[in-house]
Amino acid sequence: QVQLVASGGGSVQPGGSLRLSCVASGFTLGHYPIGWFRQAPGRAREDVSCIDGRTWYADSVEGRFTISTDNVKNTMYLEMNDAKPEDTAVYYCARPRTSCRDVMTGSNVDYDLWAQGIQVTVSS
Repeated sequence: QVQLVASGGGSVQPGGSLRLSCVASGFTLGHYPIGWFRQAPGRAREDVSCIDGRTWYADSVEGRFTISTDNVKNTMYLEMNDAKPEDTAVYYCARPRTSCRDVMTGSNVDYDLWAQGIQVTVSS
C-alpha cells in the first residue's frame, strides 16, 4: 500500500526545536520529490520545504528548518530549530505531483499523496 505516515508533532517553546518524521511505504522515497506543507487556521496552505536531490525552503523557514531523508529507513525528516509562534500549524508530509521546483515556486501544483496532519504548536 502506497502511503506516508507522519509523526513527531507536539508543543515547543519559542526558540526551541522539534523534529518531524515521515515514513514512506509502497514506494522508494529517494525516487520521488517529497516535502512538507503546513496549514494554519484561517491561512492558505504554505509549502514549507521539499527535497529532490536538492533542498528547497520557504523564505519563512530558511535557515531554521532542515529537510533530509534516510534512504535506508525510507524516511524523511524536518528538523525545526528556533521555532516561532508563526510556525504553529498542522504539518503534512506530501509527495508533489510534479516536482519540488513547481510546488516551491508557486506554480500552483498540487500533491498526489500526503500523510495525516500533525499539530505543531509554538507557545510559551
